[in-house]
Amino acid sequence: MGFSRVINPHPLPLLADSRPTKPLPPPSSSSLFLGSTRTLRPTQTRSISSPHRRSSASAVAAKVSDVKLKSTTNLLVTKEEGLEVYEDMILGRVFEDMCAQMYYRGKMFGFVHLYNGQEAVSSGFIKLLKKEDSVVSTYRDHVHALSKGVPARAVMSELFGKTTGCCRGQGGSMHMFSAEHNVLGGFAFIGEGIPVATGAAFTSKYKREVLKEADCDHVTLAFFGDGTANNGQFFECLNMAALWKLPIIFVVENNLWAIGMSHLRATSDPEIWKKGPAFGMPGVHVDGMDVLKVREVAKEAIGRARRGEGPTLVECETYRFRGHSLADPDELRDPDEKARYAARDPITQFKKYLIENKLASEAELKAIEKKIDEVVEEAVEFADESPAPSRSQLLENVFADPRGFGIGPDGRYRCEDPKFTEGTAQV
Repeated sequence: MGFSRVINPHPLPLLADSRPTKPLPPPSSSSLFLGSTRTLRPTQTRSISSPHRRSSASAVAAKVSDVKLKSTTNLLVTKEEGLEVYEDMILGRVFEDMCAQMYYRGKMFGFVHLYNGQEAVSSGFIKLLKKEDSVVSTYRDHVHALSKGVPARAVMSELFGKTTGCCRGQGGSMHMFSAEHNVLGGFAFIGEGIPVATGAAFTSKYKREVLKEADCDHVTLAFFGDGTANNGQFFECLNMAALWKLPIIFVVENNLWAIGMSHLRATSDPEIWKKGPAFGMPGVHVDGMDVLKVREVAKEAIGRARRGEGPTLVECETYRFRGHSLADPDELRDPDEKARYAARDPITQFKKYLIENKLASEAELKAIEKKIDEVVEEAVEFADESPAPSRSQLLENVFADPRGFGIGPDGRYRCEDPKFTEGTAQV
């Protein structure tokens, strides 16, 4: 599958104009994408012809037939690959379910955003990476870190605010980071991770082309949501990545809702993938509830980046099965919409595929599920028993010159003074 001629032709419907219109009927069971279209009607996309844009991007912008899954005689994954992906998806789901339990038991604090329902995107992309490749995430970052290889106990400990966490308890739910695994951070403010990812991709290109490190073919994945695609940093970095042909894949996890704002109400054109060709890079729209389709697109996008062919914008239409965060009662989304996506659970679909194509038995998959249950249980026990950070850690990695700000006249850290936290929450 080459992106020079491939754009999925079933993007989200365009916004309707202000004139009254009859609602569309619910999508049929054969529809590839099941976004809510109750108050919308499609409008014809205008074709813009410019003598200055007859590049490869023009070819990319042409809509062609949907990429069909290959027949079961030519399987999309090997047994080993299938079991690896399934285990990763189960790890993400079970881990997040456990996070919900721990949050409501008072073991976690602040906002906690869960990834349930979106596992096909993380597993479909990240399990194709090398250790040297980089991942930049958002506030919904636990599962991206797990897919990249950060141990479950290190992620859980970080959520518990313990010193054994991947950020020594100072990052928390929205700021997972691991230099060892090239997880360059979760970012709480939307869009702020995209420039970091673009910089990481520039580093790879600089090492290869300027420092002559011929074996440096590292790529970067930038994950973000549909709400972020309306922010300026997104457009600036698309331009820079295309201009310099950076080895980066912009992965839009379009779960159709930016907190409580429907994607279809928040942007003038909800087809995010079309913004890629506008900047001279391929744009692809894929069913983010199907890990095999995501993986097929990811292979091509990552391959392009490694070959020095530049960036790709991939819009994965997916859905979160829980509220925006664990503090969100999730009362705004249509129950019918939630039910449609719940029926397309990516883990259930992939499990069925593995069994029907004799890539795994029910017993093998049950064994994986049991193994992951034990891993997550152990992660909770480890996190619960780990020590909390000392108060002296408060000022570490904060001030460039701690002697001028963080250390008192007596040469001791000010935060070691028992009165330092007087009147504030217990650290």
